[in-house]
Amino acid sequence: MQKIKNDKIKKDAKIAVLCGGMSSEAEVSLRSGKGCFEALQRLGFTNAEMVVVDKDIAEKLKKGNYEYAFNALHGKYGEDGCIQGILEILRIPYAGCGVMASSICMNKEFTKRILSTCPDIPMAKSAFVRKGEDVVGKTKGLKYPLFTKPVSEGSSFGMTKVNHPEDLMEAYKLAVKYNSDVLVEEFIDGFFVTVGVLESDGKPFATEILEIRPKNEWYDYEAKYKSGMSDFIVPANLSESVTQHVKAVAVKAFETAGCSGVARVDFMMKDDIPYLLEINTSPGMTSTSDLPAQAAAMGISYDDLVLCILNSAGLNK
Repeated sequence: MQKIKNDKIKKDAKIAVLCGGMSSEAEVSLRSGKGCFEALQRLGFTNAEMVVVDKDIAEKLKKGNYEYAFNALHGKYGEDGCIQGILEILRIPYAGCGVMASSICMNKEFTKRILSTCPDIPMAKSAFVRKGEDVVGKTKGLKYPLFTKPVSEGSSFGMTKVNHPEDLMEAYKLAVKYNSDVLVEEFIDGFFVTVGVLESDGKPFATEILEIRPKNEWYDYEAKYKSGMSDFIVPANLSESVTQHVKAVAVKAFETAGCSGVARVDFMMKDDIPYLLEINTSPGMTSTSDLPAQAAAMGISYDDLVLCILNSAGLNK
C-alpha cells in the first residue's frame, strides 16, 4: 500500500469534519463525514469532531475554536463555495477546493464554459435553459436521446434520460424542482468512467480509472448508493494509451477549473474518446463511493486518502 506522509498537521489539532448540511445530499454527506471522522481518529487525530452543518454553522465554528476543517459536505451550500467562503472569513484552513473552483464546478454549465477554452477536452453538445425560457426551442437541433439535468445538483437528483421529444417537458419540470436553470445534453451511448485527482506537494496526479457498469439503465441515485446495483471495474478496461490520455485530460480539467486538494472527474467513453461530464469538488467518501475505490486500486488506503485530502488544508486557490 502506498503511504501518505503527514508532515504538516499536528495530531492534536482540532479538526471540524463538516457534514450533513442543507442540500438534497445531506444523508450521503453524513455517511461521508462519519467515514472521514473515523479515519482521522484511527490516524491519531483525536481532537477531530463531526460537525453537522446547519444555518448556524458560522457560530458553531467560532465557538468550537477549530484549527482546520475537513469538508465532507455535498451539494448546495457545501460544494458551491458557500461553506468555503465562511471558512475564509473565519480564517480556518480547510481541505479541498477553494471558493472559486467550488462555485464554478458546482454549476455544470459554467464548468463547460471554462473547459471549452481547452479544445482537447471533449464534451457533449448541450443547451442551457434558464428559468422562463422555452426548453423546446432552446434544445432544437440536439439529437435524442437527451439528458435533462439541474445545473447545480449532485447524486443524479432531478436527472432524466429523455428518449422522445414528447417526454422533454415532463423531464424539464422534474429538473426545475431542484434548480431553476437546467442543462440539456445529448446522450452519449458509451460507458461511464471516473477518475480522481489528488495532490502531493502541490502537484496534481490522477488515481486509477474506475469503470462503472450500472444495473439500471444509467448511473442514477440507486445505482450510486445502493450496494450491488453497479459493477465496479478498476482499473478500467482501457488500453494503456487511452488510460494515460483520460488521466491527462482529468488533470488538465482539474487545473483549468482552478481545483486544489481533491476532485473527481466523470466521463462517458465512446470510441476511446473521453467526453467530460462534470467535475466533483467534494467527492463522496462513503463505503460505496467512487474515490475510495479509485485510490485503493493504486495502493492508497481509505485512511491515507483522508490524510492526503487533509494535507491540502490551507492550499486552496
